[in-house]
Amino acid sequence: AQSRPFVVFTGGEPLLQLDQDTVNAVHKRGFEIAIETNGTVTPPQGIDWICCSPKGTALAITSGDELKFVFPQLKLQPKDFEHLDFKMFYLQPMDGPERTRNVRLSIDYCLQNPQWQLSLQLHKILDIP
Repeated sequence: AQSRPFVVFTGGEPLLQLDQDTVNAVHKRGFEIAIETNGTVTPPQGIDWICCSPKGTALAITSGDELKFVFPQLKLQPKDFEHLDFKMFYLQPMDGPERTRNVRLSIDYCLQNPQWQLSLQLHKILDIP
């Protein structure tokens, strides 16, 4: 079966606007729906792909397609999320002045914890605005 093209809803927090009527309308037009969310709002029914990137608050979403964790963080660790029901777990190195160090820390963590895979923002590494 051929998959339909995706419409990706992303943030701020897309679930503050995305409601059941919008989901139904997008599906009716032949598209699948993907979201990139911080996981704090319960999604409407019918979301086809859920990427959750927790930012430190209580999660309303505990299952989905991918969990993307910005690493490292002071108050949260990847192990805090390993029990959740996601198909894939990604570490994304935190950007900023310590980016090179954070990439190395992320690689090392993934090598030591194979449940996690590396996720890079290539446009930042290649310095593409």
